[in-house]
This record gives sequence, structure tokens and C-alpha cells, in this order.
Amino acid sequence: MSDTFDLLISGATVVNHDGVGVRDIGMSGGRITGIGDLSSARAERTIDARGLHIIPGVIDSQVHFREPGLTHKEDLETGSQAAVLGGVTAVFEMPNTNPLTTSAERLADKVARARNRMFCDFAFYVGGTRENVAEIPTLETLEGSAGIKVFMGSSTGNLLVDDEENLDRIVAAISRRAAFHAEDETRLNDRKPLREPGNPASHPVWRDETAALEATSRLVRLAEKHRRRVHVLHVSSAAEMDFLARHKDWASVEVTPHHLTLAAPECYERLGTYAQMNPPVRDAAHRARLWAGIADGTVDVLGSDHAPHTREEKDHTYPDSHSGMTGVQTLLPIMLDHVNAGRLSLTRLVDMTSHGPQRLFGIRGKGRIAAGYDADLAIIDLKRREVITNAKQASRAGWTPYDGMTVTGWPVGTIVRGEVVMWDGEIQGTASGQPVRFY
Repeated sequence: MSDTFDLLISGATVVNHDGVGVRDIGMSGGRITGIGDLSSARAERTIDARGLHIIPGVIDSQVHFREPGLTHKEDLETGSQAAVLGGVTAVFEMPNTNPLTTSAERLADKVARARNRMFCDFAFYVGGTRENVAEIPTLETLEGSAGIKVFMGSSTGNLLVDDEENLDRIVAAISRRAAFHAEDETRLNDRKPLREPGNPASHPVWRDETAALEATSRLVRLAEKHRRRVHVLHVSSAAEMDFLARHKDWASVEVTPHHLTLAAPECYERLGTYAQMNPPVRDAAHRARLWAGIADGTVDVLGSDHAPHTREEKDHTYPDSHSGMTGVQTLLPIMLDHVNAGRLSLTRLVDMTSHGPQRLFGIRGKGRIAAGYDADLAIIDLKRREVITNAKQASRAGWTPYDGMTVTGWPVGTIVRGEVVMWDGEIQGTASGQPVRFY
């Protein structure tokens, strides 16, 4: 254990894999090099964090930062600024950009755009398609690759794979855990007449829980057939959670703060199309089952599904309005508010936002506060009350569904590989984001 550190944080309550307790944390060369009583150590910079908590930096394994091609909504720089303002130190970004991220060349382009320009670390999903199945074993291993992402139901972009033959080929080809948007396209098409023009509350009627369950059960059947690991994104319904609780051998489960916080019909009455996302926010009974899935351990991770659209795009008359909402900056504040309300423990939150992603995706050197790991930390004030506002959002979209909401619990500092990149709501230093490393 070094006696001299680049940065020393003293007196905080540290939350990690071995419990909760007051400890000092020393960092050198971008990594954690000391934990415990470091009162006799020297450091180039010391932060007195008495009264605060430190958790591993949040790993948000589902964001859409829209670059290239859709940067009027967001880009890698603005998205990463929103991330670090929310205590997020690494993100997995989605492939439905323009052009689509479906080849080694397009992945390399994204990595080059992000390196030393994003304020957090990053990895990028590669879209699995009918055309690139033979390349999947290579695409999974490239620098900056988060693995394969497949859209089984149409959403934003043109990455739909809805036929059994090609889904089977893709699942058979993967070696890493692959992520899936699971809604049944045939059912979605059949139910389009149920959309009511001008009424976004009909969104969950159209994209019902059966559409989600049919796709999820089909995916799990293929995973079990080929003995491959699959990750079901943004689970939104009671039926899916019941099913996945019985099929955890090969399938992991993500939920989002939106589905845990909002509920129909109230959210559509209050927010209109700004509550519209895929899969939809459903009623309070579905929300309660998602919370039960957290309590019983079915849920593995939290992802924000940060999917920004401009106000103009959201203001189109339903169903021509765009689906998706911002979330990377508010993930931790919203969930800390749930912690303070007694809905989950801080250790369970840490498990879903750092330990869980590290386990599921085989991330090297992140997700824990431990010697030798990257010094990725979120410093939080569990008692601080703040109002979430549109004006505070760093996203280029400039809005949040939680505008005006008062929360208790707030990230006051974000450290990425030993560098303080956010303190008390201000971005600090220069962008130095690097690709996430995987086993």
C-alpha cells in the first residue's frame, strides 16, 4: 500500500463489495492504491469527504448518444457530460446511429470519436443483423466493443431482426453476452390500429405486455438451445419478470428508472408524448412487479436507456411523436431518492449499477472499490435535497421527464480513473475518456 497518492479522499462512508464503513481511499496512476486508515499518508490533493458516501462509479450499460448522424439530439461529448454530472463513469452506447454501427470500420470510427473527447469511459454495442452474422465472433472482440445488440421489435433506427431463422443464427454465433430489445414485431404490426391519434396513453395498449413476453420467451428458448448468454433490456411488464425469474440460467435482466418511477395513466396525462418510450411505461401493477424483481434478485442491472429527442420531435402528434427520453444524468438521483424512500438499500443499488454490469459483461478493472481497480468513483450526499430541472440537463435535448421533481440524495463528485471530472454540479478538467476493457 503506497504512502503517497495522487489523490486522497478521506473520511467518507465507502460502499463496496465487503460492506459499508468509514474509510479513506488513495489513488495513484488512475487506479485505487490504498483503502483504509490513510491519515498518515501524503497526497498531491486531498478531499475531505466526511458526511458523504462513496460508491463505485455507475456503469450505465444502455445509452443512446446519437453520434454519428443524429447529433441534433445528442453527441458523445454532451452525452458524457450528462453522464458524469450524474455520477456515471462508464457507458455502453447503442448502435442505432446513422450510419448504423454494424461493422468493424464503423465501430472504430466511434471509438476514435470518443477517445479523449468523452468525459467518461465508453464501449459501443455493434448491431447484430442478417448480413453480419459471420462477422460476430470478430466484432465481439474488437477494442471498444460492448458486444452485440439486437432489436427484435422496431424502435428508433433500422436494425430490426424479427424472423426465427436469423435470430437463431445470431444467438448461435455469439460468445459474449448479447443484449436484446425484446418486443414481438408481428404483434406490434397487428395491433397498430389500437393506436389512438393524439392519445399517447394508447402506447402501452398497442405495445402490450404480450408483445414483450412473446419476444422474451422466444429469445430465452434460443439461448437455452444454443447455451448462450443473453441480456433482456428494459423489462417493463409483470409477465416478463415472472417468466425471467424462472429462466435465469442464460438470461440476465435490466430495468430502467423510468419504468420503476413513472406509471400509466398518470404519466401520460401529465407528460403526454414526453412519457412515450419503447417498451412503454405501464400501470402501477407492472411497476410493483419490477420492484419485486429487484427485491427477489431477478433483476441484475439498471440501465438508463438514455434516448434523447428534441422537443420538436417529441411534440409531434402521437403516434408520429418519437419514443424515448433522457435519463443518464438522472439515473443516480432518481434511484437515490428511492433508496431514501426505503424501496431498496444502497448496497443493492450499487450491485445493480456497478458490481452487476462488471459481472455480466466481464469488465476489467471497474465496478468495485478495490486495490488495483480503476479509480472510478461517485461521491454522493445521501441527505441533500435538490430539484431536478430541465435547465440543469447537459443533454443537448435539454429536457427531462422529471422536471420539477424534488429528490433526496445527490451526486456531488465524479472521479474517472483518478481524475475529478465533476464537482458540485460543475464539469472539471479535460475529457479523457478511454475504451472500457473486457476479459
